[in-house]
Amino acid sequence: MALASWRCCSWLILLCAYTWGHPKPVDLKTEDVRNCSTSPQYLPMTAVNTTAQLTALREQMSTRNLSAYIIPDTDAHMNEYIGEHDKRRAWITGFTGSAGTAVVTMGKAGLWTDSRYWTQAEREMDCNWELHKEVGTFPIVNWLLTNISAGGRIGFDPSLFSIGSWESYNKSLQDSGRELVSITANLVDLVWGSERPPVPSEPIYILQEAFTGSTWQEKVSSIRSQMQKHHKAPTAVLLSALDETAWLFNLRSSDIPYNPFFYSYTLLTDSSIRLFVNKSRFNSETLHYLNSNCTGSMCVQLEDYSQVRDSVQTYATGAVRIWIGTSYTMYGLYKVIPKEKLVADTYSPVMVTKAVKNNKEQALLRASHVRDAVPMIRYLVWLEKNVPKGTVDEFSGAELLDKFRGEEKFSSGPSFQTISASGLNAALAHYSPTKEHHRKLSSDEMYLVDSGGQYWDGTTDITRTVHWGTPSAFQKEAYTRVLIGNIDLSRLVFPAATSGLAMEAFARRALWDVGLNYGHGTGHGIGNFLSVHEWPVGFQSSSITMGKGMFTSIATLCLPEPGYYHDREFGIRLEDVAVVVEAKTKYPGTYLTFDVVSLVPYDRNLIDISLLSPEQLCSLEPKLLQKCRKLPWKALKPKAAHVGFPSNFIRSSCWASFMGHLPVQSHNVRCLEGPALNLMLCCHHLEFLNNF
Repeated sequence: MALASWRCCSWLILLCAYTWGHPKPVDLKTEDVRNCSTSPQYLPMTAVNTTAQLTALREQMSTRNLSAYIIPDTDAHMNEYIGEHDKRRAWITGFTGSAGTAVVTMGKAGLWTDSRYWTQAEREMDCNWELHKEVGTFPIVNWLLTNISAGGRIGFDPSLFSIGSWESYNKSLQDSGRELVSITANLVDLVWGSERPPVPSEPIYILQEAFTGSTWQEKVSSIRSQMQKHHKAPTAVLLSALDETAWLFNLRSSDIPYNPFFYSYTLLTDSSIRLFVNKSRFNSETLHYLNSNCTGSMCVQLEDYSQVRDSVQTYATGAVRIWIGTSYTMYGLYKVIPKEKLVADTYSPVMVTKAVKNNKEQALLRASHVRDAVPMIRYLVWLEKNVPKGTVDEFSGAELLDKFRGEEKFSSGPSFQTISASGLNAALAHYSPTKEHHRKLSSDEMYLVDSGGQYWDGTTDITRTVHWGTPSAFQKEAYTRVLIGNIDLSRLVFPAATSGLAMEAFARRALWDVGLNYGHGTGHGIGNFLSVHEWPVGFQSSSITMGKGMFTSIATLCLPEPGYYHDREFGIRLEDVAVVVEAKTKYPGTYLTFDVVSLVPYDRNLIDISLLSPEQLCSLEPKLLQKCRKLPWKALKPKAAHVGFPSNFIRSSCWASFMGHLPVQSHNVRCLEGPALNLMLCCHHLEFLNNF
């Protein structure tokens, strides 16, 4: 992907941008944006009048003697996607982008966001708001110091500030004469009042045993065992991230867009289990499943979601030690635990344990990726037939792909908003089309589709870039070098416990060789019907070391150095999901490698075979044969007929290729002459499919 904004690192957007500066996301003739410098001021129809909201908020600030109030873009659980009732920043500003911080003083209001959202902010905000084209704590603090006199009080909601955010603001404001003040009652919520969307109330349900790797009792026992072995002897683990509680109890719901989570906290002690949640959402079967009617060490005591802070504070008064993961624990809970009773790691033991899939979980995730190949291949073939007609746009294409996925067994919707980007739009990291703003797909441009599905047995993420016409020499070279990075990283053999960051250079080397690069991360973990971006697996500095059973995306892209090209033309991204497995080495040792589980073809039309080394070609041969055999032929054949091409086209064409019906394009590579090279072209390059 999945390019939504992650707050645990700076980021996994996997992009090849052939761009200069900041390309615009849509090819509108003019940008209908606000103009606050004219008299009268000009506001587009999309701008939101926020005068009433700001007036009411300032009244609340005045009663608390606040000079400023900070409104972040997150919720109380650091979720990647935000539920409607948590979109405080959007409600107070009118700006609906996913990233940005708002600050309100008694006389001014400012929004800080990055370049992806500048135009959107100018369309959606009225002239009550200043747009600051910067991000981070320091620009905001500098603005506050300029606009607030010494002695001023700056308010914030501690349940919406991560520990890191609080430390950054607090350190920056030290010795400034301004005070950072924690206000437990959220002032935006008080102003929003009855207009605020309700908290989700859909049932919380049990994930069937067939789709789980272990029972919740086994998971609880495993975490308690880790508590006992820890050198600081914690007596409890506090879980704040929603996927932690969902995974621990094998429960799911639909509170968060694209994620099957529910609002909750868990305090797991050495003798009790407390689940903070809206109890009314459980039916009698689920209550029985959780042993909620008893008080033993394997009985789940249900407490109200709103009581977590008070309960943790009360528990912390005893002879206890509370183990937290600082990446997902908010300051509001952190501050009620005395420092001497705190056991703090970057990630909780649940987060780390969840990252390593057992054999059953691995099999489930593999199965979900096999099924997910069906709608992706259907969609790509459908595009090949319909894009030349001029009837397909980015938005309608994304809707069709979501429809195809919804028809698959165990489907539970998309795992993130589909990135369907044609031409210059593919150069934007977080671009997604809307019904109002989108481009037509054209045979003369590259097209990038980054999408994924939620299935009861796994979460998927796949990115492909295609071109239906005649790509330029540079486009083919860029694509091939991105593919080389994907190949080199996926075939890497490395010692156990190697960090992902130490391996990432292998994905970039082919780009570095010619002076190209990309400015974002190379991959991320993925869950079993959980999050499409599952920490702490990946190739970033904050990721844990790689271990057997971890699943990660391998996503490569290219970004020419700024100014290398002047035109705004295209983006390239290739992303697969792989599992870490034991490597077979000549000499004894504990070595690992990746096994790619994604089964969606690459675009032959964009590959320059001459750039691939003999080793890169030869290393693919056995894997490709295995993949070709794994393709879901029975599932694909009826769907192939449905979209209008011969029902035997995939299997017969693949094996026709294997028998040597395609020309060999690499005459100097003996290991792939004849059938082997043709098999690679068959199973991995979509242009071939359209020839039958």
